[in-house]
Amino acid sequence: MTALTRMKFPKRYVIVLLTFICTNVCYIERVGFSIAYTVAADAIGVNQANKGMILSMFYYGYVLSQIPGGWAAQRIGGRRVLLLSFVLWSLICGLIPLDPKREVILVLSRLFVGVAQGFIFPAIHTVLAQWVPPQERSRSVSLTTSGMYLGAAGGMLFFPSLVKHMGAQSVFFVEAVLGVAWSVIWLKFSSEPPRTDLPKVSMPKVASREKIKAQAGGVVAPRTVKIPWRRIIFSLPVWAIVVNNFTFHYALYVLMNWLPTYFELGLQLSLQDMGSSKMLPYFNMFIFSNIGGVVADHLITRRILSITKTRKLLNTIGFVVSAVALMALPLFRTPSGTVLCSSISLGFLALGRAGFAVNHMDIAPKFAGIVMGVSNTAGTLAGIVGVGLTGNILEGAKASNMDLTNSETWKTVFFVPGYLCIFSSVIFLIFSTGEKIFE
Repeated sequence: MTALTRMKFPKRYVIVLLTFICTNVCYIERVGFSIAYTVAADAIGVNQANKGMILSMFYYGYVLSQIPGGWAAQRIGGRRVLLLSFVLWSLICGLIPLDPKREVILVLSRLFVGVAQGFIFPAIHTVLAQWVPPQERSRSVSLTTSGMYLGAAGGMLFFPSLVKHMGAQSVFFVEAVLGVAWSVIWLKFSSEPPRTDLPKVSMPKVASREKIKAQAGGVVAPRTVKIPWRRIIFSLPVWAIVVNNFTFHYALYVLMNWLPTYFELGLQLSLQDMGSSKMLPYFNMFIFSNIGGVVADHLITRRILSITKTRKLLNTIGFVVSAVALMALPLFRTPSGTVLCSSISLGFLALGRAGFAVNHMDIAPKFAGIVMGVSNTAGTLAGIVGVGLTGNILEGAKASNMDLTNSETWKTVFFVPGYLCIFSSVIFLIFSTGEKIFE
């Protein structure tokens, strides 16, 4: 008997903690590759367009497996899907050499890592929809997704020094070890959700078993239930989530993949010399993501605001403040100013996840993995478009004899996601809802 069992620690908390570690490790991998590849590519003079192509290949693979990931989690269970995904991408990281001259191998490896990781978030949403009752969803999802940002912060803090002292290839080894370790822990401590673990709900004894399941946990649909694809695709609340998911990831992926280049080329500052300040934007996301979840659940459970108004409020605050910070970022020419603006931007984007990112479970608790797969497909397309487009913007600026140390060169890079944030917040205000629309 484990210590957790002796303390009668609810199993759903263990599941949430494990999914938090899961997203943490995934983003350690993504940030780690960006840092290691940037150093290796710059050492041999790879141009910005080619760097953008390699960095964006992950998202081409990622987009292919979003909807299949939701479908697979619905059919064979999110627990199995998460395990298979982690084993696959960990093996690839452990076996593939990091050599910028071998572009074909890098393209294929990043493509397959993207495919493998594309199953993860739809599977996580399926697992959480099975385990977590409605009154705990905002903070549970926020905690789980905040693992992404803590992982990114940790990667930004430790990997530059690791690359400097052990070489770029060492990053791949560390990532593979972390992936295998999580797989072993998940296999040992996770399980399918028993009905008895969900919180008891006060209701008449004659209530039906289906009603108990619906009130206690909003468990996903049985695997034989037909998925309402047409209603999902043509639902305006779903599209409100999709648009905001696209914008969130456009801003996140542009900063995640190109902020190291902005520090190195735009500010002429080495990441190794920045100390712990380079991790602050992602650590801020970790803090604000959890603040958003706690605030949302407080507003809902105390009946201060409805679910709909809570989602719209936090989404709007998060995206509008982030837009202002993004557009101010290239105006600051100091490391502290850049760190401040990127921290505010990413922090409030994470706060906004208490709006659109939890909304999958509000409108479609039985099909949360499916709806997440649809919306995360858009988020992944944002990675393809944003990361690749940024590389071409910078390469075009160089072709026009513009200096990459000039703030004017970088304005377009940061203004585009800023404008998208404003547009998306308006769309969510108009079309989103917190009511269940898919039974």
